[in-house]
Amino acid sequence: MKDKTDTKIFCSLGTSAQRPVILGFAAARLLALHSFADILDEDTGRGYQRRFNAKHSLDFRKYIQEPNSTTIPLTFNLRPCEDDAWTLKKLAGQSAVLTIKVAAGKLMAQVDCQHRMGYLSDMDVVLPFMCFVGLSIREEMEIFGIINSKAKGLSNSLLDFHDASLAADLGVERPELFIALQLNTNSESPWYRQLDLGGTATSGLSRRASLRTMQKAIKRFLSQSKILKSESPETAAEVVIAFWAALAIVLKEEWNSPRSFLINKGVGVYALMTIASDLYQENVGGACDKRYFTSKLAEFLNEIDWSRNGPLNGLGGGGGANTAATYIRQCRGTRSLRLVNHA
Repeated sequence: MKDKTDTKIFCSLGTSAQRPVILGFAAARLLALHSFADILDEDTGRGYQRRFNAKHSLDFRKYIQEPNSTTIPLTFNLRPCEDDAWTLKKLAGQSAVLTIKVAAGKLMAQVDCQHRMGYLSDMDVVLPFMCFVGLSIREEMEIFGIINSKAKGLSNSLLDFHDASLAADLGVERPELFIALQLNTNSESPWYRQLDLGGTATSGLSRRASLRTMQKAIKRFLSQSKILKSESPETAAEVVIAFWAALAIVLKEEWNSPRSFLINKGVGVYALMTIASDLYQENVGGACDKRYFTSKLAEFLNEIDWSRNGPLNGLGGGGGANTAATYIRQCRGTRSLRLVNHA
């Protein structure tokens, strides 16, 4: 039901476990008119949902028009507002009426329905919905993560980004994730804004690896180097950034052609973080800065064939990363022996 100024949706009051909700039915076009998907913008850090999948959404549009089609309730959240953009008035019993000012536009967050709603703005098909009332963005994000943590197609990197946003002290709780995010947000890092977080990027930069891949690689570094026994997560982040900055100097051609070489792929990232732990342990107490890593890496890194046709091609998983690290160590040892014999 709709008048000249307001949208009115009649519904029922209830609870979903411990949270108050409203339940109702409305035309798809009306729900689309007042709802939005809060997709993560990787450049600003705002939002939290996965990037939009047009095919998934178009498939649902086609399906919902078929005879005997149906769907589980769409899930929204009416975010708190200070200007009465929406009001919820209780009627008799558990009935209520939700009033949304037309000028308010889109204010219902699509907690779990963005792909079902994507292409329904012109359709009158009636759909069931459940809407949380007044959740904060943080609470909404927590519920989104719980609902979708096992969902097919939901990026593990996006779930990691949620964890980072919700953590009280990320450096202590998940240092590997803290350092991976530092690599992505520190302008001194060659990985600056080049990790795929699972959202949408508008910067135009190509993503070299996922946040999850880098996080797992850094976990290897932390475990093998034992750096956190003596240093803070912030210092560990500085060491990791210095290592990659040095690598981008030594392997400039390979770094600038990420699709042709393996240093940005999982096996390369994992193996190189193992080498970083070796170099750190060899210089405990010394300055593990970009100058140190550059001088060390320049001794052997160019001896290795990082191309897709080289000895590292085809390696995958943890075992492949260990094999790659062993190969790099062997190349380093062989190079050192040649230098000694030459001297």
